Amino acid sequence: MSKNVLIIQGHPDGESEHFGHGLANAYAMGAGEAGHKIERIEVAQLDFPLVRSQDDWHSEAVPADIRSAQNLISWADHLAIFYPLWLGTMPALFKGFLEQVLRPGFAMDVSETSSFPKKLLKDKSARIVVTMGMPSLFYRLFYQSHSVKNLERNILKFCGITPVKTTYIGGIESDSGHARWLDKIKDLGVGE
Repeated sequence: MSKNVLIIQGHPDGESEHFGHGLANAYAMGAGEAGHKIERIEVAQLDFPLVRSQDDWHSEAVPADIRSAQNLISWADHLAIFYPLWLGTMPALFKGFLEQVLRPGFAMDVSETSSFPKKLLKDKSARIVVTMGMPSLFYRLFYQSHSVKNLERNILKFCGITPVKTTYIGGIESDSGHARWLDKIKDLGVGE
C-alpha cells in the first residue's frame, strides 16, 4: 500500500552534504522503490525566526516556509526524521524548526478545557534516524537516549504521531560502516 512519506532533514548545514544527507537519500530511494510518494523538507534551507515568547508561539502569523512545512506534514502518512546529535541533543536550528512548525492549532488543540491538549497529528507514524560521533550503545546506555526520547515522547507522540521508531547510528567519523548503514536505511525506506 502506497504511503505519503515526508523526509525531514534536520542537519543545520545547508552548504554541504553530510552522511545524514546520504542516509536520507538512501531512505528516499528505498521508499521510492516500494512505491511510496516522497516529499522533503531541508530545515537548513528554510527561512524562519526562532520562537522567543509565548505570544510568538500562539501567533497566527506563521512564516511562509513554516506554513509550507505544515502543509507537507499534513499530507504525510509517515515522517522520516534525520539529524545529527550535537552536544547531546538535536541542533538548535532543528529544535527551532519544531517549535515553529508544531504550533497550537496545527499540532495540538489547546482551546478545550481539558488539562491535556487534543492531538491533531494522529494517524501518522515516524522514524527517527540520529547520527553521532560516539558509539550508539554508549549513548543509549550511559546517556539513556535522553534527547531522542524527548523528541519521541514529548514532541511527536504529544502531537499524536505514533508509532515512532528510532535508529541510532554511532561512530560516523569512521567510514568503515557507512556503506552497511546506507543499505540498512534504504531497506527501512522500503519496509515502512
